[in-house]
Amino acid sequence: MLAEVSKNVFLHASQNKVLNKAAKKWGLRFGAGQVVAGDTIESAIKKVKQLNQQGLVCTLDHLGEFVSSKAEAIEATQYNIRTLEAMNKAGVNCNLSVKMTQLGLDINRNFCIENMHRILQTAKKYNNFVRIDMEDYAHCQITLDILSELRQTYDNVGTVIQAYLFRAEQDVKELKGIPLRLVKGAYQESPTVAYQEKAEVDRNYMKIIEEHLLSGSYTAIASHDHNIIDEVIKFAKKHHIPRNQFEFQMLYGFRTDMQLNLAKQGYKMRVYVPFGNDWFGYFMRRLAERPQNVAFALKGFFSK
Repeated sequence: MLAEVSKNVFLHASQNKVLNKAAKKWGLRFGAGQVVAGDTIESAIKKVKQLNQQGLVCTLDHLGEFVSSKAEAIEATQYNIRTLEAMNKAGVNCNLSVKMTQLGLDINRNFCIENMHRILQTAKKYNNFVRIDMEDYAHCQITLDILSELRQTYDNVGTVIQAYLFRAEQDVKELKGIPLRLVKGAYQESPTVAYQEKAEVDRNYMKIIEEHLLSGSYTAIASHDHNIIDEVIKFAKKHHIPRNQFEFQMLYGFRTDMQLNLAKQGYKMRVYVPFGNDWFGYFMRRLAERPQNVAFALKGFFSK
């Protein structure tokens, strides 16, 4: 019960616009620096280089939420383009993740698509890949609709499917052949659209992983759950799925030993590396996901 209350508190805080705005002025606080790779492109690239040297590949995510003006969305678009340019210049092994609400999706659909075209054109120029992050359920269908439109022009773009949604299995079937990042899900969703029990989410998670792997599609398994990872490895061996058809993904700052161990075993291990000054919503959702994550906040708070 206490864990559920804590989860709700953190999720509520993650959506609080006043707190998000204030956090931009605070700088990385409350232990956030352990899971957010700085607030500039330069600091993020430095972290990516270190991770690459350890045998890990990466995805950079310029954090940002609650964009309410075209000027902010254009600024975010330009920042993502600069991030792609910086990756290319540094020669790092790293993709880019973007949130379309940061690029103006809630302002105007076509405006957002124009910004996505600019980013994808830059990524294609540098032979790079862009992942469209999945946000809350309200943005699910429009995200998939825009992905379908973009895939008519670009093959270097994919998205994320969240296993806690009832619709996840059907979405995965319809997205056969498209590179997907499969996750359990981190938003607070209604029982009318999403599983609420961990066991149900876990079962559906394995179901959609197996579905996408068996379809021959490239699959990114984003999980810190060693049981899930062990199941995927066994499933891949049983069905003779080549290692170059899938990768594991984990968040920067979490289960580092497991990340390194998987890389040493010869699996592609991608680290999701968030950065930027709009870190508060991301950090609160990480605290909400697992009670153990609160230790990061307490350690960071008392070390100040």
